[in-house]
Amino acid sequence: MRYRNVAREGCGAISVTRATSPLKFINLITALNVTFLLVSDFTGARIIGVYGVGISVTVLYFPITYLIGDVVTEVYGYAQSRRVIWISMFCSTAGSAIAGGQLAVPAAVFFDADTAYQRVFSPSLTISAAGLFAFFAGDICNSYVLAKLKVWDRGKRLWIRFVASTIVGEGVNTGLFYGIALHNVLPERMLLRGVLMGWTLKVIVEVVMLPVSYSVVRLLKRTEGVDYYDYETNFNPFLVR
Repeated sequence: MRYRNVAREGCGAISVTRATSPLKFINLITALNVTFLLVSDFTGARIIGVYGVGISVTVLYFPITYLIGDVVTEVYGYAQSRRVIWISMFCSTAGSAIAGGQLAVPAAVFFDADTAYQRVFSPSLTISAAGLFAFFAGDICNSYVLAKLKVWDRGKRLWIRFVASTIVGEGVNTGLFYGIALHNVLPERMLLRGVLMGWTLKVIVEVVMLPVSYSVVRLLKRTEGVDYYDYETNFNPFLVR
């Protein structure tokens, strides 16, 4: 993939660096995003306690998808991030369908762990749909806010757009997922506390990981030869390319 050079010096913006060779790391980054999303799909309904508040266990690793989304948007631009989101959603849907479909094959008579497999991998349409919807809405919001802030702030203060986009994206994601998938799992009072606790912890992960994010962004910009600014991007979230 090649990026065309978009210069807006009249607006005081920095020119976009042109990528003159195929991108080296975008496939690996996409694969990592798919991995964390799939694991979150299968474990999202498991509740753990944090200071007496029930939250999804995915709070421990799902925020990595937002770190990935931040890095992709910052380096490659919103359109590339949107593409990663759609690929991840397709893989998540396929993975859930396969995991549910394999249960239709009878287990061997001597296999005494089948009940556990049935319980873990029995597809829940509500949880699966909620997870996909929350992931899509949250990630799109995250990438949109980051891309707009980068143009508005002319590429300065990376930490502000990383944290601000995560606050918005994770807020949308957590609110939707808990509200749709877990409203029958957690009592109403605990549900709100769970949303606030989960949201807060995810943002904390973003802040704690800022040094790592900075290092990855610098490495990718230098290695890939691209630093994309979304001046003329079509922000329609339903475009796949």
